[in-house]
Amino acid sequence: MPAASPSRVPAPVNAADRLHALDVLRGLALFGMILVHFHQKMRLPATGVEELIGWGVWVLVEQKAWGTFAFLFGVGFAILLRRLEARGTPIRSIYLIYLRRLAALAFVGIVAEVGFGFHILFEYACWGLALLFVRRWSSRALLAAAAVFACARPLAAELIAVHAWLTSASPAVPPTPSLAQAVDAAARQGAYVALLSARWALFINSFPHSWRDVLPDANLALFTVGLLAVRHRVLDDPQRQIRLIAGWMTFGAVSWAVSWLVLRRLPRMPIPGADWPLEYGLGLIQDQWLCFTYIGAIVLLLAYRPIWTARLAIFGFAGRQALTNYMVQAAVLDALSSGYGAGLTLRPYAYTAAAVLLFGMEAVGSRAWLTKFRFGPLEWIWRMVTYASIQPVRRSVVETVSV
Repeated sequence: MPAASPSRVPAPVNAADRLHALDVLRGLALFGMILVHFHQKMRLPATGVEELIGWGVWVLVEQKAWGTFAFLFGVGFAILLRRLEARGTPIRSIYLIYLRRLAALAFVGIVAEVGFGFHILFEYACWGLALLFVRRWSSRALLAAAAVFACARPLAAELIAVHAWLTSASPAVPPTPSLAQAVDAAARQGAYVALLSARWALFINSFPHSWRDVLPDANLALFTVGLLAVRHRVLDDPQRQIRLIAGWMTFGAVSWAVSWLVLRRLPRMPIPGADWPLEYGLGLIQDQWLCFTYIGAIVLLLAYRPIWTARLAIFGFAGRQALTNYMVQAAVLDALSSGYGAGLTLRPYAYTAAAVLLFGMEAVGSRAWLTKFRFGPLEWIWRMVTYASIQPVRRSVVETVSV
């Protein structure tokens, strides 16, 4: 990379300009994902009160942590675009900066998916391209687009299932189930190289095989809502957007309740493959939208009770180097759960405590790192690739760190 020139090195965001709610929300999402992955990868059967822990993770945390992370992805990239445009950056340079940022994320995503079995970052990088093209749409158009993105896959699946039933056609079988089973089998063995090979085969064969594979999903819908949140300054000035925030919080809570109390209790359809899209509310009404309620609650709490910014500082520090912490927890969780590592299985009480411990170690490590450095290790590299220049990483003597 060329040496940095003053005009090419963007000024770091100082404490006064930071959106502290964004950092705290990222940290909370990271903790939620740690808890969910312990639950998914290492849980042992449980009964009684202990069983309620697993039920709570499934109903209250699982999809919501991922939903929050996807929303924040949209927020983060919208803020990047906003800051570039505010600096008067030429449109060609904005495109190049944005594309380099996505390319770097895609590379990290491949490492996460093949190396540790965590696939979401590569998908984020791919769908993140859409934000570059829709960012100037009107708010109404973006809201309509988010609805279309959310319902595209379940609606297509429902129509295909009905068509196959009416025409007596055999439903198409995706090519990856056997590869996914091979990954599961390799994960139970002790050879990491064999597991890498199986994961690579699954990754290569996960690329689109038909038009259905390129349909958008809930992640792109959440990216778009995050873009809208930045446009309407929901995180910058939440006290002026109370009605908007309250409306999304209500929508999230109602969707979650309808999903669990109504949609999942619908009578079974006689059409193979037609049940899950309806239980999913055809993408428009789903339990994942509870993340909007969580996000709104944190944003309003920090706006009206600023003392909670300090009380939730542990999440803020972890959130400030979310990419680094995500990769750390991916590596740790894979090593703990797979056969090449510890092959660990835990009861709900134990994996809840383990999740708290792992996140606490990440948060303490983040706090220690950020007292000396401006960015997390991967964030620093990501920033250098984004701007194609060397970025200062050490804090000066006069700089202080805050949540």
